[in-house]
Amino acid sequence: MSSKEFRYRGYTLEQLQSMTLDELAEVMPARIRRTLKRGLSPENKKLLEKIRKYRSKGIDKVIRTHRRDMPVLPEMVGAKIAVHNGKEFVEITIVPEMIGHYLGEFAMTNRIVRHGKPGKGATRSSKFVPLK
Repeated sequence: MSSKEFRYRGYTLEQLQSMTLDELAEVMPARIRRTLKRGLSPENKKLLEKIRKYRSKGIDKVIRTHRRDMPVLPEMVGAKIAVHNGKEFVEITIVPEMIGHYLGEFAMTNRIVRHGKPGKGATRSSKFVPLK
């Protein structure tokens, strides 16, 4: 069974990685296209340069960041990034399917709450649960 080759809007990963940021902006969704057209913020540029530096040297190091608004670009594929969710750093490995999303989408800021049943030590009002 052969695995299907990754394509993003008709382009292969190699084609996307060879594009300039302006060419890439034309392929991205509207919100990320706007971000790239206006230019990345200085903090996002610094993160991108750090990723480029480690990738060029072949260093497989986790890069920690608070930049949740950084778009995932093709040159980031394969990098390990720890994104802050407000409490801790959530480590993610960038895969091709993440292109066109923001880093913050992969580090959830809230958890599902599962409330316990009333029991010993519960408040007075919650002890009286109707029986079926």
